[in-house]
Amino acid sequence: MKRIVVRVDGMMCGMCESHINDAIRRAFKVKKVSSSHSKGRAEIVTPEDIDDAELKRVINDTGYDFVSAEHGEYVKRGLFG
Repeated sequence: MKRIVVRVDGMMCGMCESHINDAIRRAFKVKKVSSSHSKGRAEIVTPEDIDDAELKRVINDTGYDFVSAEHGEYVKRGLFG
């Protein structure tokens, strides 16, 4: 599993977070996506890595601005982890 943290400019409220989450879910096969307007980021958990150019296109098409993306391995944290 891959974890991608995307920096996004322009989110101002919970509806903005929903727009980003819905756009990412429609465009890519993801296990989990959550956005935070206060932190200015979206976190994606996906089985396969996603190309930055595609992420940028999808996010910019929603009217928000893609800033950057950090890719890494997803580490599931459990009760004792």
